[in-house]
Amino acid sequence: MGSQTFARAACVALLGVCALGSVHAQNPPDLTGAWERYRGPPGDATSPPPEPIPPLKAPLLKDWQARRVAEREADARGEPIAKGYTHCIPEGYPTMMNGPFPFDIVQSRSQINIAQEAYSQVRRIYLGKPQKKFEDVEPGFYGRSVGNWENNTLVVDTIGIKDYVTFRDVPHTPQLRVRERLHLVTPDILWDELTLEDAGVLEKPWTVTFAYRRVPNYEIIEYVCEDNREYADDKGVTRLRLKE
Repeated sequence: MGSQTFARAACVALLGVCALGSVHAQNPPDLTGAWERYRGPPGDATSPPPEPIPPLKAPLLKDWQARRVAEREADARGEPIAKGYTHCIPEGYPTMMNGPFPFDIVQSRSQINIAQEAYSQVRRIYLGKPQKKFEDVEPGFYGRSVGNWENNTLVVDTIGIKDYVTFRDVPHTPQLRVRERLHLVTPDILWDELTLEDAGVLEKPWTVTFAYRRVPNYEIIEYVCEDNREYADDKGVTRLRLKE
């Protein structure tokens, strides 16, 4: 009998529960509190790996790279291309996890809420619930996230993200799925490993890792885009409304 089989049999015999691999599931780490993006020195164990270029399919990658060149040229001219924030539109998920604004985590046994300061964005992760089918989820800015604890790692599955909401300006289909693994690398450094899966646009899954630093005693400030001075002109350039 293999070690896993024996352990599972012992678990059933003694406790009537098969929870192999979930030793700490009943006592997960507490992520409650304020966090901000963290970029440690290169090579440091707390610094996340470099972000790879999105593995887009050839025609899409060519267009994506051309847009990056156009953006750099526009910035150099002082005429940045209008983005969602120009129109007071929240970034949505997963971009909100990129910062630079801090966010607050509130954790319970059944749900984890992540509230970012910018635009007062909130995403909800429902624990212990099954994920729905794509067609049963109304697309939104943050999708539908369900999660569970695997030892000390919070594993999250998110679907149902609006096609308008993109990460790094990478397009996606309604079949976009984001798999997320959050875990503490030190008591005060949290990593969030996001893997985007979308066979319609990506050659393979695309993994990006963010790191955050705990900010003790910080209170999230309300940030509502109610008096935006920026607008997009007829050429799609971000302009500033000047007072007369």
